[in-house]
Amino acid sequence: MNEPIEINTEILAWQPELRPALPCVYGPIDFREFRDQLITIDQLLDTGGVEMRFVRLADAEQGSHRNATARMRFAQASSLALRCNIARKLTGLGYREFSVRCAESSLLQWFLRINKVDNIKTPAKSTLERFDKWVSAQAMTEFNQTIFAAACGDQTREDALNLSTPLDDSEIWFDSTCLKVNIHFPVDWLLLRDATRTLMKATALIRRSGLKHRMPNEPEDFLRRMNNLAMEMSAASRQADSKSARKKILRSMKTLQHKITAHARAHRDLLANAGDETTISAKKAAVVVARIDAVLAQLPAAIKQAHERIIGERTVHNAKKTLSLYEPDVAILVRGKAGARVEFGQKLWLGETREGLIADYRQEKDAPSDTTLVPPAIERVLAAGVKLKRVWGDRGLFCKANERALEKLGIKSGLCPRDPKVLRARLESDPALGAGLPRRGATEARIAIFKNCFAGSPCLAKGFAHREQAVGWAVLAHNLWVLARRENAAARKQQAA
Repeated sequence: MNEPIEINTEILAWQPELRPALPCVYGPIDFREFRDQLITIDQLLDTGGVEMRFVRLADAEQGSHRNATARMRFAQASSLALRCNIARKLTGLGYREFSVRCAESSLLQWFLRINKVDNIKTPAKSTLERFDKWVSAQAMTEFNQTIFAAACGDQTREDALNLSTPLDDSEIWFDSTCLKVNIHFPVDWLLLRDATRTLMKATALIRRSGLKHRMPNEPEDFLRRMNNLAMEMSAASRQADSKSARKKILRSMKTLQHKITAHARAHRDLLANAGDETTISAKKAAVVVARIDAVLAQLPAAIKQAHERIIGERTVHNAKKTLSLYEPDVAILVRGKAGARVEFGQKLWLGETREGLIADYRQEKDAPSDTTLVPPAIERVLAAGVKLKRVWGDRGLFCKANERALEKLGIKSGLCPRDPKVLRARLESDPALGAGLPRRGATEARIAIFKNCFAGSPCLAKGFAHREQAVGWAVLAHNLWVLARRENAAARKQQAA
């Protein structure tokens, strides 16, 4: 368990800008529902000091500020970061698309609190990218636990969300899924093409800046030759003697790759020692050099892997495989599901309440068994103050150790047994089990909604740490979306009555 973040007690206050009322637009039902959701989420953020709690979490991580003016500006930026990330997850747009949408949407400007009377300044795509990494994954986990506790706890408390009816946190349904990373299918020889593309594009950039080393051809010619070999390799599988043809083509690719590596390294050294002789700035030169070094460091292992599998016809253990040159933290998840027998990414653990609120989540770097994830999840949920009485899960979560752990904690087990005879006996002795197990189908739907509409499938965040942050923001936006829909439905029902 991570240590809780200490909240800074310095005064963090800012005067919100005067927001004009929303224009009266009677649009289609989808627009009206989206507008009502944003209005309700705005009220939820104002209730119970939720927005101020986030500002203090951000201030605790990024350090105290020198004077009151700096603290006020930081508080304003943190509030804008919170609202931008929530709105961007709700819309499912990228940085560039969302920045354009903000500039033309009066509804989003109102929600972000940037629709000033005199002028309107919308965040740019680079600002949105910084907002996405405004706080760490640990801070997001703590903030999401705060939201969940305020929604499920006593609604008369000062930090409660003042919901129409509190949520039930006595039951949680657990399940796991694969959070896919943004890579193509990891074919061995395609790694050589990826390396060629990165190295030759960097080489072309260096040559355009005025630094040139002797080359028999232009970088684009080397890239074209590698692409042709990649197409030949793809077509060779349909030939009669495909094994011999693939081995011959791979040898040609390896020979060409060695030449490309030598030219890229020579240009890399020129750029590293250029000083003021090039038009590239020092920061940009450092980025280009780091990009070349990252590919050159992984290239020998990628060539060896392709050689072992295609020419040597030997298997390579999953732990030793290079799946991508740009995403080092990728696990292989063999789930055996239709259309996704093998998936590449990280295992994502989710636990939802009966109303669909995500109570617990965790992204695993490796691919541990689901049975080992149940006890830590129970500890996290109980530490957050959840009054848990029953745990539900499919056959993948059931084991005798988990049954003993739940019995020791006094929590009823709703984990589906693997043995049909044991399942039949438990259904006869516990009628509530038969009513709760079919509810697992809704958890599968919840996972699909979370991945496709909030986290992204695949997740576009790069690196394990950034994906953790992205998952935290997705959980926050999802839970606020669920609460807003629930409150709006209750309000419509009351109006109809």
